[in-house]
Order: sequence, then structure tokens, then C-alpha cells
Amino acid sequence: MTHFTDIADRFLSRRTLLKGGAAAALLGLTPVGRIAAAPARAETPGLSFEELGRIGKDEPTHHVAPGHRADILISWGDPIMAGGEAFDPQAQTAAKQLKQFGFNCDFIGYLPLKEGASSKAEHLASANSAHGLLCVNHEYTTPRYMFPNMPDSDAARANATADTIAVEKASVGHSIIEVRRTDGAWRVVADSPYGRRLHAESDIDIAGPARGHARMKTAADPEGVRVQGTFQNCAGGVTPWGTILTAEENIQNYFTGVASKLPPENAREAASADSFGVGGRLWMWSTFDKRFDINVTPHEFNRFGWIVEIDPYDPTAAPKKRTALGRFRHEAATIVARDGKPVVAYMGDDQSFEFIYKFVSARPYVAADYAANADILDEGTLYVARFSDDGTGEWLPLVHGTGPLTAENGFDDQGDVVIDARRAARLLGATETDRPEDLETDPVTSRTYVAFTGGTDRKEAAPAAPRAPNRRGHIVEILAPGEDGDRDHAATAFRWDILLLAGHPQAETSAQGKYGPGISDAGYFAQPDNLLFDPKGRLWIATDGADEIGLADGLWACAVTGPERAVTRHFFSVPVGAELTGPCFTPDGETLFVSVQHPGQGGDGSFEAPVCRWPAAMDSAMPPRPSVVVITRDGGGPIGG
Repeated sequence: MTHFTDIADRFLSRRTLLKGGAAAALLGLTPVGRIAAAPARAETPGLSFEELGRIGKDEPTHHVAPGHRADILISWGDPIMAGGEAFDPQAQTAAKQLKQFGFNCDFIGYLPLKEGASSKAEHLASANSAHGLLCVNHEYTTPRYMFPNMPDSDAARANATADTIAVEKASVGHSIIEVRRTDGAWRVVADSPYGRRLHAESDIDIAGPARGHARMKTAADPEGVRVQGTFQNCAGGVTPWGTILTAEENIQNYFTGVASKLPPENAREAASADSFGVGGRLWMWSTFDKRFDINVTPHEFNRFGWIVEIDPYDPTAAPKKRTALGRFRHEAATIVARDGKPVVAYMGDDQSFEFIYKFVSARPYVAADYAANADILDEGTLYVARFSDDGTGEWLPLVHGTGPLTAENGFDDQGDVVIDARRAARLLGATETDRPEDLETDPVTSRTYVAFTGGTDRKEAAPAAPRAPNRRGHIVEILAPGEDGDRDHAATAFRWDILLLAGHPQAETSAQGKYGPGISDAGYFAQPDNLLFDPKGRLWIATDGADEIGLADGLWACAVTGPERAVTRHFFSVPVGAELTGPCFTPDGETLFVSVQHPGQGGDGSFEAPVCRWPAAMDSAMPPRPSVVVITRDGGGPIGG
């Protein structure tokens, strides 16, 4: 069998030399080549912005491509609802934080608002790009930057109190804020009735096959139908029926305990805790709240690691954990929906050697009736991907009773399957991958793209993982059956291709980047993380780990079809220690919102002596504050040209 590295090298080198119809004929020699050359129904336009130069990893502030402006919209601690107080870092309390913007912002979703609208349908139909709701995740906390007298992470653990833990719990989860553009400037609407915080103490309903399951029941919730809290909210998605999907990722970091000390009746909980990596003591929540100690409350851990659906238009609506979509370190929940067809949700599990999933609803999407889709994610089939080295793949159903998913292997029902989706996927023979962070579907071609962040100690190359070790990450293209613009995402077969390999183009072979021809000296990057398509079908790529090759993390963009396919261009960079997350366009493509997460992280920084004080000046008394930045083009017009 041909080694997959050879296939990848052959495909990528041919792509740089051949274009157009002749390329389609010549590249048809291999399945991977046929995929690479598939003509797009509508070719992606190129990008015309002047590229931002290469920015080093120690830069204390952010930068944006010439011809654009990047303004701070909102920062940790800013009030977002009636009664919210101005931020005072020296006197932060949980009560204040519950009405303020949370910490370490991540995924952003934008939903339009229309003046005088009487229904959600009117708001959504308006596609208003000057007034809307921003829905923002808050992933985790950094206590040494949040509180005085915690000079390092060890001190933060040693000096944690019930009050500081309460602030941390109040600062994670999700914020909903109202924003408006007036005279070209974006502002947060003060005292908005939509302003809302979800956090680690919020009441959240359990929906789907794990609702009421024995392994979801606790002393505090003997019926297993309602969870207290959501946290580690990383990526997410927006549904066409006007809700937000937020993904719970590294949940293990807030739990402690020793899996081997769990009793035999909790053997499945012990295996799950080992799989996720419970056992460290990164945060001290369990010291003050025993539900975060798996040896005290073994089932509590099962109640996290889900996709949570939120209705931002209705502040009274209870969020729901959609358990039919499986439990793992969730990244992304990208929805593909066409009227009369099943809804499809693409998801990744962000851990080395874990899997890519999709969910296909049992009922069809009803475009004209948003209420009809309210619980459409509760019934359907969860699948996991298996890639073959000939450029094909299949989606394997994670359905109780299928193959090894039986009581003999610890799966008594579908609730067990979704709670232990990882173990079920491995038993079915799914393909282990290199940290699948985000999946996004091109609105023009309907191809789906996966960001594999990499950084793994893989020993051998494998299908969809052409480098061993995979230090810099790569992006894979998945093609559901059909033609560009009309693909059947519910199908169980697919083909796949490599869009690019991240890394420096002149690095050694195992870390060498491979892009389209003509990439500039500022166009390369490392460790792709979040993905986003603009309204014209250009791909925008956020990174988490570019500092490993001396670069500031940030945002790059490229076309995915045509002569500029995979020719990435540098657009935005974040300050030292930060990661760019959650890029989000308004419907007209003229505003781009981005989250700048954990500025100043790394090194020996603390509240009193941070590595940087972004977005404030270095002589300010403010600690560094995770913030949302709003980017517009000088004189108006679509971002990217």
C-alpha cells in the first residue's frame, strides 16, 4: 500500500503545477487527485486586501491589515445588562460578574435584530448587519490574572477561596449582548433586555437520549433532567432557526479525583474520566464544591461535555444540553440545513487521536416554521468518521445494537452510547485524528473543511493525518456526494482531500508547510484552530500555536477554489500570549468580530506584573482583559475585498 505521506506529497506538488481542465484530466490518476481537481460550480473570488506583514510572538498589541480598523468592542468585566456595574479589578465579586462580560471569550455568533419586529422570523429575515445580538462563549479562567496576590499558578491554587471560586464560576459559560452600529461605529447597547449570562451555576435542561438516564442522575437531580451549569465553552455554531449551539470542551480541567478509586458499579465513569484526563488539579472548584470531585459525585462528570442550545431571542427560554449529539471534548457544531432535508451537525473532539462526528436529524428541516425545528436535534443518528488512504471515507452509525455497541460491551441503551461516544467510536474502528478543532461548510461549494490543530506525537502517518509527528497541523476538505453547491450531507459515504499543511514552507519535512503557489513571507502559519467562511466563500483561519514558529497567533484567509486556492494571506495578529478565536461576520460581510483570548498568558505574568496589559497601556492599573474586537474596512465595504 502506498504510504499516505507519499499520496499527500504527490497531490500537493501536482496542485501547484496544474490548473483548469487539463489538471482535472491529469490529476484523475488517483482518487485524491480527482477530489482536488473537482470543478467548483461557482469559483471562489480572490482576496484583494493588502496583506499584514509578519508579526512576531512578543508584540504587545494587536495589528490589522492596512485599510482596516480594529476597535475594542467589549472586555472582561464590562456590564452587559441592567444593573451591571463598571469593572473594578480590585473588588470583583460573583454578584458583579453575573451582570458583566465573562472571561476568556471564544466563539462568537451574530443574530440580527429588526426594529419593531414581532417575531424571531422577522428578526432573522431582516439579515440586519447594523443591529444584532452577539453570543459569545467564555471558555476558562486564569486566576493569577483575575485576582491580586496570586503571583503564579501554584499560588492561585494555594490562595483560592470560596469567593474567588464563585467569581470564576460566574465568569465562564456564555454572554449574550446587544450591539448596534451608528455612524460607522459599533457599540454595546446598555441595559439591553436581551443581555444575559449563562455560567457554571445556571439551570440547563437535559434533552435527548441521555435525559433521565441512570448515569445522569445525582442526589441534587434524582431525575437526571436538569444540569447546574455550563463551562469550558469553546467553539459552537448558529442554527438557521435562530439559536446558538455552544460546545463544552475541556471539562476535565474543573474536575478532580482518582478514577481507579471509583467502585465497580462506576467502571464506565472511571473509563470516561481516564479518557478525558481527569486527575490533575488545574483549578480548585472541587475544594469548595464537591460535585466536581468524581469520587464524591461520580455521575456529575457525565453531565458535561455536551452541545448546549440557547435561544438568545428569548431570555426566559431554558438552554438545553442536546445529548443526541454525543459527549466528548466538543469543538464546533456546524449546521447544514436545507428545506425538506435532514439537519446535519458537524463536530470534532479536540484531543489527540480522537474523532470527527456528525449528527443527522430524523426529521427534515422546515424553513418556513422555526418552531417546528425547536427540538430537531433530539432525534436522529450520530455518526463517526472513518477515513481510507485512497481518498474515500464512510460515516459509521453510533446506534445501540449496531456491531459491538451492545450490553456485552457496556452499552445498555442509546443513552450509554452518547454518554460514552468516544468508546463507542473506537470500538467501531473510527479513524483517530490529530485534534479536530473546527469544521465549517463552504456556503458556495458545500464542501466541509476540518482544522486539525496538530501538536500530536503521532508515530506513523495515517489517513487524513499525513505527518508523523504532526507538529503544525493541517486542513482537510470533506466532499459529501453530489456536485458543488448541491451535496448530500446526510449520506454515509464521502471523499476527502488535503487543502494545506501548516508550518514554515522551508522547515524540515515533518513540519514543512505546503500551500498554494505564490504564498508570501507573511502568509504561512502554524496550528490552525477556528475556521470561518465569509459570504463570498473565502476561508478564514485562526491559529492557536503559531508562537511555536515565532509568530503571533492571528487570522489568515484564502480562496478554496480557483487559482488562489490555499494561497493564505495574513490579516490580523493578537498580542503576546493571546489566541484569536471565534471569528464571525455580519450577514453583509462588512464587519468582522473576533475574540482575543488569554492575552499575556505564558511566562511569569500575574495580576500585579502581567506580561502585557492589553487592551490597556502598560502603565495602567488594569490586568490584561480578554476582549472582543470589531474590525471594519476604511470607507466601508466587505472585509477581504
